[in-house]
Amino acid sequence: MPLAPKKTCRLIVESGNHYLGALKGNQGNLHQSVQANFVAEESHTDISKGHGRIEHRTVSLCTALEHIPTWPGLQTLIRVESQRQFKKGGHPRIETETRYYVASFCESAEALAQRIRGYWGVENKVHHVRDVTQGEDASRIRMHQLPQIFAVARNFALNLYRSNDFDNMAQAERYCKYGLGTLKRVFRMK
Repeated sequence: MPLAPKKTCRLIVESGNHYLGALKGNQGNLHQSVQANFVAEESHTDISKGHGRIEHRTVSLCTALEHIPTWPGLQTLIRVESQRQFKKGGHPRIETETRYYVASFCESAEALAQRIRGYWGVENKVHHVRDVTQGEDASRIRMHQLPQIFAVARNFALNLYRSNDFDNMAQAERYCKYGLGTLKRVFRMK
């Protein structure tokens, strides 16, 4: 039986669509082959400052797939090398990380960099908020349809907070814990 990511990529390509996905260590041979045989053909570098850190990201792409195991629809290999400079406890720190992605289409390194950053924007805006602020990962709800129902409720709450011009979801949750009157105002109830 094919690996789930490989099967998913096959289904996406067969449906006439494209994919861009993170390549992780659990894809064994593919991940190792990409690391060993990646030769950058084009690169794009971004530098961003914010949240007390400076981050350098270099996105490189490779379309030479001769030594790469077959993968459904694969056309582009992408490497993202990031270096974050920040202070921890008053001391300067540097963290480096290299991530790989696979794509079933070809674009410029700059366009791929924007797509990957867009994904992390969604990750930070939705998933991180649900995990950290709303404690979704720590939830012990496991029976029947309850996990899906609570996910809908959490998303509903986030959408209400955003529609009430809250930028900080943790602050919005604290504000709504003040009492029923506050909740009624946020939920626009009489």
